[in-house]
Parts: sequence; structure tokens; C-alpha cells
Amino acid sequence: MTETIVILDFGSQYTQLISRRIRELGVYSEIIPFQTPAATIKDMNARGIILSGSPYSVYQRGAPKPDKDVFSLGLPVLGICYGMQYITQSMGGIVQRSKQREYGRAEIELSCESPLFKDMCADARHTVWMSHSDRIEKIPEGFTVVASSANSPVAAFQHAEKPIFGLQFHPEVSHTVEGMRILGNFINVCAITQKWNLGEFIDTAVRGIRDTVGKDRVIGAISGGVDSTVASVLTQRAVGNRLKLLFIDNGLLREHESGEVMAAFKAMHLTVTRIDASAVFLGRLRGVTDPEKKRKIIGKTFIDVFEKHVSGKNFTWLLQGTLYPDVIESTSHVGPSQTIKSHHNVGGLPARMRLKILEPLRLLFKDEVRSIGGLLGVPRTILSRQPFPGPGLSIRILGDVNRQRIDILKKADAIVRSEIEHASLSDTLWQYFAVLLPVRTVGIMGDERTYEHVVAIRAVNSTDAMTADWSRLPYEVMDRLASRIISEVVGVNRVVYDISSKPPSTIEWE
Repeated sequence: MTETIVILDFGSQYTQLISRRIRELGVYSEIIPFQTPAATIKDMNARGIILSGSPYSVYQRGAPKPDKDVFSLGLPVLGICYGMQYITQSMGGIVQRSKQREYGRAEIELSCESPLFKDMCADARHTVWMSHSDRIEKIPEGFTVVASSANSPVAAFQHAEKPIFGLQFHPEVSHTVEGMRILGNFINVCAITQKWNLGEFIDTAVRGIRDTVGKDRVIGAISGGVDSTVASVLTQRAVGNRLKLLFIDNGLLREHESGEVMAAFKAMHLTVTRIDASAVFLGRLRGVTDPEKKRKIIGKTFIDVFEKHVSGKNFTWLLQGTLYPDVIESTSHVGPSQTIKSHHNVGGLPARMRLKILEPLRLLFKDEVRSIGGLLGVPRTILSRQPFPGPGLSIRILGDVNRQRIDILKKADAIVRSEIEHASLSDTLWQYFAVLLPVRTVGIMGDERTYEHVVAIRAVNSTDAMTADWSRLPYEVMDRLASRIISEVVGVNRVVYDISSKPPSTIEWE
């Protein structure tokens, strides 16, 4: 049985990112509900336990608590944020509401007395990412403070005799500069050989799909994006010609995208049927401005269109390219997290739906999916495509969605993509696109007053979509973008640039 680091999920939006980082370091990790019995953890061949963060405070009524015997297993334990605070409270320390909320980058000072900070002592101060409104006022007996910040006197601690550690900050996010080193040091404490790889995932996933599907037939939802394409190729390897693929054109794709993706499917020797359902989607979206309603309408419409086209054709499973970030931002699948936004390919199906959901990529992040796609032989033209949301341009059009506004956004977005690629920046950016805002501004064109739309440009750097920094595009590129959009896209007289990072913002505007 594979050696595992188990992550108890208390509902943090970063729980799956912890898992991603551990796997990136070559160790298999598995997320389980916070209340999982200690005996079950022992049977999982666990070599270490991580307690995640949480939207709760440990002193709140109903705050999640693990099995009290977890600390009796003798395994190394790392508490992150809420996890650290739970260790504190459960062992006799004191956690209280902080007078000053600490959110974002912070500087910690190390005492260098912990194996968690091995090879980090050359610099006493390190940049980390904090996200908390509570702090530890008194550490439990037997613990030692090993790091502090201006607002958190106890930024990290460890037990004097047992391999129990706590971090007030989040080592899993990219903003913590030495976060991977800290997690790697915890792996060393757990004495696990770092040999897990994505090739093992492919073999396991193929076997899992075969076991799950049996002799049933699968209908696939394929969009031409990385997720659905890799999910389709993986599933085809498992079930062969029992997989049938449908490309539903919802009318919300980027400029010329429908024809391009169909050509890509053909080049990959995938048999795909195109269904033009744009009129249905746009009809149902007419007059809808709330982003959650847009997502739910699109999700329901996808299901309705599938139902119509598979009715009486003896399909049992519906393939979807759901990834970890989709699940995280909708709701944690094992912990008490808070919903950030719903996703069209996540969640319960209506009672009438006769198809079961197959999600072979549900445990993966985008960069892992790209790596697996490469191992499966998916062309680079597909793997290098930037992420595109399932609801398409509908959530990049703030406010009402109609053909006129879609046409404006398509033209603006095509210019953004063209200029970014012309500047040879496409390989260095995670995502870049245009957003049509629900406001108009006064302008002057040809000595005449105009009152037209505003387009926002979003470009970010990321590795997994869980965190992202806004991209510092060269001024000359930004100048060309603004000039071309205003000159070539009828109905636009102003361009703005989004300089928000994630968190606190999301990558998409809706």
C-alpha cells in the first residue's frame, strides 16, 4: 500500500492545495473528512497527518474537531492555521480573537530550532502568507515557539518531545516564499520516500474508470479545453468505443473557437458530434444579470441538451472534466467550507437526470492535468490553451448577455489574445482575457461625444489557479491593447487593466 500523508479537511479553501503541494514533492496525499476515526487513518498506511485551515474559529460553537485519538497514533502532525489553533486549544493553550486581523503577506522571524525550518536559517526573516483573525495567546505546555511575526507572537511552534508542529501561516500558497521547503521538511520528518508520480495516477485512473463503468456506455462533454480533452482521452483509453463525445456549442465561445476545436478533435482522431445550441443558451440567459444565476442556468441547460441528445440511446455515464479548483470554489467535498461560487460541472443533478457523473480528474490541479495530457499524447496545441470557464463568455460579460454584447467581447478578447501572442508573452502568462463591464463612459471620437462600453483586461500569473498574481504587462503592450480595442471594436471607448491578485479577488470577474 502506498505511503500516504493524510490531510484532515476542516473546510479551508486551501485544503486541496495542500494536497497538491505534497504530491508535487513526490508523496501521495489524500484528503479525508476531519472526523475520520483514528483507526481508519492508521489503516490508510498514513505516515503523517496535516490539519487544514478552516472558516471557523476553534472557540466557536460547532467548530469542527477531529477524533481525539488522532494524536495517539504517534504520527507526525502539522497543523496549519486553524489546525495549529486546534492543537493549541486541545492541549491546554489559549486561542482568542485578535485585535488586528492579519491577512496577506507578512514577515516572520525564525528561531531556527525546528526541523520544519531546516536549511532556512541563513536568513532569519522570511515572507509568508497569513489569513486569520485569531491568534494564540498562550501555547500549550511542552511546546516551544519557533517563529513569530509582528502581529503573531506565535507564528509557528513545535512540541519539545513529540513530532507535532503548528504554523499560523499557509506554506501551501505560492506567496509563502519557502513554503515548499517547509512542506518538504515535514515530509522528511515523516520519513517518506518521495517517489509518487503522475504515471501512477494514469494507471490507477484507467483501472478506476473500468471498475466504475463496467460494461456501461459513457457520453462525454468535450469543449476543446484542456480538462475535457484530457478526461476524454483518459476515458477512451479505459473504455474504448463505449465512449461517445458531444461538443455543445453554447454560443459563448471565443472568436472562431468552434471551428478550431472541431479541427483539433479530428486531428486527434476523436469522433465528436457538434450540437449548435446557442439559441437555447442565449434565450435562457436573456435578462439575467446575477452571476450565480448565469452559472446555474448554463449548468441546467447543458444537462437539458445532453438529456435530449442521449435519450433512448442507452448511455449510463456523463463524463465531465471537473478539477480540484472547481470543487474547492463550489464547496469542499469532505469539509465544512464556505461557497465562493458554484460551477456548472459540479454538484447535484436533478432527480430526472438519468446519467451518472464520471469525473476522472476530480483530484487534480490544472498543471497536473497538462502533465498527464502530455503523457497521454494530447497535442501541445490543446495542452497550451489557457483556461476557459465552462460558462464561457457569459461570466466575462458583467450584466445582461445578448448577441450584441457577445460580439463586442469576442472582438475585444481576440485583440487581447492576438497582442499577447504577438508580444511572445503567451507562454509566460497563466490566463489573459477581456471582460465587458456593465457601465458606459463619456468619450470623444472624431470631435464627437460618445457614451460607450468599458472593457477590462485581465492577465495573471499562476501555477494552479488557487492563487494568482496580476501580470506586469509591458507598457507598450498595454498601449497597443487599448489603442486597438478602442479603434477596432465598435461600441467601446475606454479600456482599464485589472491589478487584483487572487486572493482576495478571483481570476474570473464572476
